[in-house]
Amino acid sequence: MGVPAAVEALPETAAVPWRPRADPTRLRNVGRLWTLTTAAHVIPFLGAAALLMALEPLALPVALACLAHAWVIPELYAQRGANVVRPPRRRCADAAAERTALGLLGDLLDHDERALQQQTGLALEPGSFGVWLVGQGGALLIRPGGRRALCWCVRVDDPDLPAGDRIAHLLLALRADEAGFATVANLSFSGATWRVRRRVPPEMRAGIDEARRRARLDSVSHSRS
Repeated sequence: MGVPAAVEALPETAAVPWRPRADPTRLRNVGRLWTLTTAAHVIPFLGAAALLMALEPLALPVALACLAHAWVIPELYAQRGANVVRPPRRRCADAAAERTALGLLGDLLDHDERALQQQTGLALEPGSFGVWLVGQGGALLIRPGGRRALCWCVRVDDPDLPAGDRIAHLLLALRADEAGFATVANLSFSGATWRVRRRVPPEMRAGIDEARRRARLDSVSHSRS
């Protein structure tokens, strides 16, 4: 699939020529693949727990251990996804540069999005694939309907950039070529939004709630049109 004439592809897509360009169909297929992969890991443990209890009720401790494994595996995947928007431990040493960068980032956002970014550290950006939440080292995509989240890890070349500059860099790339952004970024997780929400820092959860609300509204408006 080529790049639409009105969109200039991100130059970074040239570094990953083997990746098909992202589109809604590919994102749906990726989501289904993640669901099947997770089920393939979880169902054997659930089946083992049920079989053990059917054969020998005294095997309850082992059955409970199987159930614990079935719960932990999706949680570990979700933790990896949530990590893409966690603030890095290293912070910009220049406080003035940090304030300036955040001010410039605020200029890129509308009033509500600016207030949300100041509260959560995430820049909300509606897109054709869903609603994005852009952090310092990656982005969350809340798909239409709000039930599924995709977590993308994106590397910024200069690790010493202030937080605002890092977010602004990713936000501008996303606005320039959403499909290219999703093509270049590395997918860390695809699954239930509530799983990711539980794993992000508490101050970021309001951002996920707002993105999920907008994703639901977009889904309703599209179904009515």
